[in-house]
Amino acid sequence: MELRQLQYFVTVAHQGNFTRAAELLHLSQPGVSAQIRRLERELGHQLLDRSGRTVRLTRVGEAVLPHARAALAAAEAARRAAREFDGLRRGRVRLGMVAGAALTPPPALGTFPGLATTLAAFRQEHPGIDFALAEDSTARLIGALREGRLDLGVIGLPAAAGGRADDDGWTTLSGLALHPVLEVPLVALCPAGHPLAAGDGPLPTAALTGHDLVSTPPGTGLRTALECALAGTGAAPTVAVEAAAPPQLAELAAHGLGVAVLPDPGAVPGLVVRRLVDPVPRVRIALVWPTGRPPEPPTAALLAHLRAAYPGP
Repeated sequence: MELRQLQYFVTVAHQGNFTRAAELLHLSQPGVSAQIRRLERELGHQLLDRSGRTVRLTRVGEAVLPHARAALAAAEAARRAAREFDGLRRGRVRLGMVAGAALTPPPALGTFPGLATTLAAFRQEHPGIDFALAEDSTARLIGALREGRLDLGVIGLPAAAGGRADDDGWTTLSGLALHPVLEVPLVALCPAGHPLAAGDGPLPTAALTGHDLVSTPPGTGLRTALECALAGTGAAPTVAVEAAAPPQLAELAAHGLGVAVLPDPGAVPGLVVRRLVDPVPRVRIALVWPTGRPPEPPTAALLAHLRAAYPGP
């Protein structure tokens, strides 16, 4: 039994006519008829009733037809799987990320794997796939994903007070799929001697009002999480200095330029860490990718690898 015989049988059964089936298959009518007769001889039953002007299925033909279609579908699935492996031999994935997006995770995250570690493990499995990495704000990364200039993104989003994710509380993510990676609370890093550095207990978020703050630019996840948390208290931040990456924020705060609000980086000389409450500002790191077009095999493979490495909070 050959796949081409099953294909001829299915086509004739659908068309009800040998001549039309042969035209669709770009074959001669006698050739199609001969192959189906060979199939019938192998099965030991007549599959098609040729006695009328229209070819009809016999009872055996009706029973065999679903299996023939399934066999053809399975063969096509096998071809697709092989083509996907061909696509994984070489390729390029354009990955955008917010500045400092856990390429090296802060000590507060413990054994959480950094993005650089995860990408290195993927490339060991697929050495022919290259990466083009770009850093930008969450807002611009979302635009690049929608416009097809990026394949995947690692973005920062604010999470609602209490840690419950709110996909649309910051921006409209229509046309994009989102996979949360982690959620972390933000803390206040106060220069030694700063009024907010006094005390050991938690610091109400509203206490930041009126003080010079150090934060990322507008449109970033950290900045938006700070703005949302203060908005819940009826206030707005006074950002005196902006910087792109969390390590820069901590360094600027250590030089007395303001209070930095970011995930706890661990011990930093010259800074006092104050936990924020009422509400707790939280930022969420998430993978995002476009839903309007199927990803290329290299992108699909990397996405699967990242989702397995980061199952989410």
